[in-house]
Amino acid sequence: MDRLKNKVAVITGGNSGIGFGIAEAFKNEGAVGTITGRNDVTLNHAVNALGSGFIGIKGDVTDLNDLENTFKETAGQFGKIDTLVVNAGGIVDGMPMAGINEVTEENYDRYMDLNLKSAYFTVQKALPYLNDGASVILIGSSAAHRAAPGMTIYGAAKAAIISLARGLSHDLLSRKIRVNTLSPGSIDTPVFGKIVPEEQLDQVKQLWIDITPVGRQGLPSDIGNAAVFLASDESAFIVGTEILSDGGLTNISLMK
Repeated sequence: MDRLKNKVAVITGGNSGIGFGIAEAFKNEGAVGTITGRNDVTLNHAVNALGSGFIGIKGDVTDLNDLENTFKETAGQFGKIDTLVVNAGGIVDGMPMAGINEVTEENYDRYMDLNLKSAYFTVQKALPYLNDGASVILIGSSAAHRAAPGMTIYGAAKAAIISLARGLSHDLLSRKIRVNTLSPGSIDTPVFGKIVPEEQLDQVKQLWIDITPVGRQGLPSDIGNAAVFLASDESAFIVGTEILSDGGLTNISLMK
């Protein structure tokens, strides 16, 4: 269990959900590094769970100064960075996803800032601290491929992430930094509680299970295992592409 032995990683939004699942998988494979988040309580809890190899840095990925501070502090403690996981994103606090008739300009801007703009500038701000040959993993979503109620802006942002991985890989060829997208499907995380009333939670989760060919929701550890592969030397010939870790949700139809 040492595919990432001595590799230094930064995982944005690593304090909970998918991000923590990735951080835990990295730790189990020998990596050290930094997780970030905006919530002190969950950040401290996650760092304690990961152990002495990881530090937590509080920050907002939509704030370029916070991004700069994250990479500067990580490099100061661990040296150059081998892997960057651009995971932070998703639901904007206080702004539920909505259809076109309800979306305001502020709603649009904040979803794009969190799910697309922040990803681009996370990579840009990391560049001075990344080793040549580093692996950058952008977290996409199966929502980039499947329309769903209220998810148009989010899905568009994640579709752009897939394109971003290609373009950034091209930009960074001279440094042999490869950028790939890892796109989860429906993953059982606390995010469901932010968008679904508690009394409907089990029903909504079951709906996702019913349309996922493998017959279950994914776990953060499923995404963590895929991220380990992309961070390791085993994926050295994989550049600018997307891996769907979605239980077949995108590519296998369950039409009856």
